[in-house]
Amino acid sequence: MTPIKSLKTLFLLLVTLGISYLSEAQNLEQQIDAFMASEYKANEPGASVLIARDGKTIYKKAFGQANLELNVPMTTQNVVEIGSITKQFTAVAILMLEEQGKLNINDIITKFIPDYPTMGKTVTVHHLLNHTSGIKSYTGMKDFRKMAATDMTPLELIDVFKNEPMDFDPGEDFRYNNSGYILLGYIIEVASGQTYEDFIEKEIFQKLGMYNSYYGSKKEIIEHRATGYSMADNGYVNADYLSLTLPYAAGSIMSTVDDLLIWQNAIVNNKLIKKSSLEKAIRGSELNSGKHISYGYGWFEDDVNGSNAYQHGGGIFGYTTMGIYLPEEKLYVAGLTNCNCKDISGVITKIAAMAINKPFPKKEDAVSLSEEQQQKWLGAYQFDNVVRYVTLTDGQLYSQREGSTNLEIYPMSPNTFIFENGTTSYTFSMKDGKKQALFKGSGQEVIGVEIDKAAPEPKKEITLSPDALVQYIGKFELQPGFIITVTTNDGRLFAQATGQPQFELFAEDEDTFFLKVVPASVDFNKDNEGNIESLTLHQNGQHMEGKKIE
Repeated sequence: MTPIKSLKTLFLLLVTLGISYLSEAQNLEQQIDAFMASEYKANEPGASVLIARDGKTIYKKAFGQANLELNVPMTTQNVVEIGSITKQFTAVAILMLEEQGKLNINDIITKFIPDYPTMGKTVTVHHLLNHTSGIKSYTGMKDFRKMAATDMTPLELIDVFKNEPMDFDPGEDFRYNNSGYILLGYIIEVASGQTYEDFIEKEIFQKLGMYNSYYGSKKEIIEHRATGYSMADNGYVNADYLSLTLPYAAGSIMSTVDDLLIWQNAIVNNKLIKKSSLEKAIRGSELNSGKHISYGYGWFEDDVNGSNAYQHGGGIFGYTTMGIYLPEEKLYVAGLTNCNCKDISGVITKIAAMAINKPFPKKEDAVSLSEEQQQKWLGAYQFDNVVRYVTLTDGQLYSQREGSTNLEIYPMSPNTFIFENGTTSYTFSMKDGKKQALFKGSGQEVIGVEIDKAAPEPKKEITLSPDALVQYIGKFELQPGFIITVTTNDGRLFAQATGQPQFELFAEDEDTFFLKVVPASVDFNKDNEGNIESLTLHQNGQHMEGKKIE
């Protein structure tokens, strides 16, 4: 072949490859556009999404509305509260201070908070970072919503939970815990001599050029702030007020998708902490027993259809967020929404899978199985401390975690089944003459072994007439500021707690109803004249009465 022909051939090859790459990129863009448009409608609260490869943006778009009242479309410039993604910043701040010699992650917390009551236990900074301290999480305390609008200093906030009994001994278990990150925020203040807000803004935001990120405030004028929403019985409502002094170092930061990319690039390129420090943060950690847990320091280990990843999401009044990084593919995907009615974590995980050409299966891809194949894997499976039941009803397979609700599963093959979201699955097999199930979801894999235990009998619902349902309508106050609103629509009964989505109630008998989305039930209580005077919510072993106020 002559040199000229060789050059022509090479030119044609490069042109062909270029066209192929452009076509592939356009196809991905079209897939994500269609997917996001179906998830976030033009007239609903919105979302902004960014995808970056090798640190450079390859996709960035917004969908839906930033403000429903003013009819302002969402843009990728919109600032939202990122919730628990804040924990990444807090963890990195701690690691920065460790590298500066101002603390050690093995320091006991009383070195920085001398009067903290550790109940005779040794609690270290490490235990706070990876949620193994056993300290009670203040956001799970029943009075949390009473103080949601109250501004507090870090020490006042610590006083709220410090005398609560510990859930377990430090290092013995993992339980996601916002109190631990409140303590870390205060430790940053003691070790650095700066307020948490100043440290984050000066040592991270300003240093990296994150000019559209803020320590959160409801009072300050923040350009391009997206309004936060929740779902109510008649549609969307403005989210309940939350003083951002309360999430503090566990969830008070506000940002944009562009700034989160700056942050992720700084993490990957070790601009703030060394690679060795980052490895401690993203590789999970171990309990005292040696058991590995997926949470490190501010990040969860994850898996996207066989590709390693690390990630963190956030949920706060009016917003949900997610950022995930796949190191082998050098791919980062971030998503921010302005409604706590829909968690964007699954959406972003699916987009990451599309971007690496490993899309998750959909229930529409389910295969047909014979009756024998459907029945093969029925039974109870023991996963560590959790039992899951696989059952078959009217030709549909279900999975139920003990104490929770029945969820449909769909066969992708005779031994592999997915849940409706497509990102969680079972793979069944036989070992030593017993069935076993590999459960995969949220980056975790756990094996369950068949046990001899009968599945719980499903609750049987009855139908009450629309006229009968009217008597239950009203507002019931369980605590000051925490109200369950009961409504009817199209012959069905619904309940919505303050700041939470609306759920349907199903009649078990007259005056007794149950929920299918969570293990809970509601009794309506009548006075001597047969009028509804209160309700009792039964959930998580608690029985909470709420008087009817309207």
